[in-house]
Amino acid sequence: MVFEGLAEKLQSTFKNLRSQGKLTEKDVKAAMREVKLALLEADVNFKIVKDFVKKVTERAVGSDVLESLTPGQQVIKIVNEELTALMGETQSKIKFASNPPTILMMVGLQGAGKTTTTGKLAALMRKNYSRRPLLVACDVYRPAAIKQLHVVGNSLDIPVFSMGDQVDPVEIAKQGVEHARKHGNDLVIIDTAGRLHIDEKLMGELENIKKEVVPDEILLVVDSMTGQDAVNVAKTFNETLEIDGVVLTKLDGDTRGGAALSVRAVTGKPIKYAGMGEKLNDLEEFHPERMASRILGMGDVLTLIEKAQDAFDEKQAKELEKKIKNQEFDLEDFLNQLQQMKKMGPLKDILGMIPGLNSKQLKDVEVDDKEFARLEAIILSMTKDERKNPKIVNGSRRKRIAMGSGTNVSDVNKLLKQFEQMKKMMKQFSGMEKKMKKGKKGLKLPFM
Repeated sequence: MVFEGLAEKLQSTFKNLRSQGKLTEKDVKAAMREVKLALLEADVNFKIVKDFVKKVTERAVGSDVLESLTPGQQVIKIVNEELTALMGETQSKIKFASNPPTILMMVGLQGAGKTTTTGKLAALMRKNYSRRPLLVACDVYRPAAIKQLHVVGNSLDIPVFSMGDQVDPVEIAKQGVEHARKHGNDLVIIDTAGRLHIDEKLMGELENIKKEVVPDEILLVVDSMTGQDAVNVAKTFNETLEIDGVVLTKLDGDTRGGAALSVRAVTGKPIKYAGMGEKLNDLEEFHPERMASRILGMGDVLTLIEKAQDAFDEKQAKELEKKIKNQEFDLEDFLNQLQQMKKMGPLKDILGMIPGLNSKQLKDVEVDDKEFARLEAIILSMTKDERKNPKIVNGSRRKRIAMGSGTNVSDVNKLLKQFEQMKKMMKQFSGMEKKMKKGKKGLKLPFM
């Protein structure tokens, strides 16, 4: 879960504040000490922590807050606003060129996930903005870097331009842009070389590519798990190249969160995207206000809705609604729903976006994504007739299904029992809905 340690400490601090009916200046300052410690432990830059705590304290000890009916909530609101401001106020989008192609130059240290992120970004641009991207392989130093970009491009069905590892990267970048113009690609994403650490040769080469192709945006890819080091890297790249934005990778890992909360304040440049997993669709547009809400345990309903919209087919949803109303829901439909839920990502991450569910609560919940695979295997081991009419699944059939799915008969029994319970619930809801509609047409109940 994103910022797990930081989120847990902040939520615990604010829970204590909320439980107090009245707050004093002493209570606020005690809470701010806890906030300060939590941020420093998360590897947030010391100066940034100091400024952040000062701003929140000044706002929180005002009479408007302390004398309000809900002082605890008011303090949390202030922290939420200041956290959002710290990460950039609003979402920052890519500025597309008025005269295509738009050229994006990806820079960063080796190991930050730059090549994979280049592919992820291309896929996101194609999906969200209907762009026709071309990836350009300019990393001629790292063994297999060019091949890696081709593998990523092939898996996404996105073209890759390369000239081997014996050509000057500046020339490759120039030829890549020309290739895009000739072949109708309106977006060029250049994957440049990284080093294990910043050196003059690396920066000189990047400056030369910048002068030659004049990119519309330079995006710095930063490994969020490197904490404060990531901020120092961002500062140096920005001073040399004047970057336009940051892409944080591995934000789903066991990260302390310092990079995300420091990099914007140190460079003055926005975080534009966040890598939330290893899959090639696990890149999200960065929304500071949503991230602040997630850290404070207030959920992230908008991202949850967007994920659901991407995963669920509207036509299938309408057909499913009709089947539920007519009590025709079967195991085939159940399987479809499982497969669509899987597209939304790990279940624990999805639950973490629900308001009111904090990381501490989720620790006590057994969220086993393998259970999805087990249920899927059981249903796929059934015949079409068995899925349509589970009542025909007798003892011998249950044994066959268990063997075919690599599970036990008890697992098959459990699934069938759960499915029957679900159908009963659906029948009850359907009946309630019909009564409500009947009441509207005939009786005209006073509360309708």
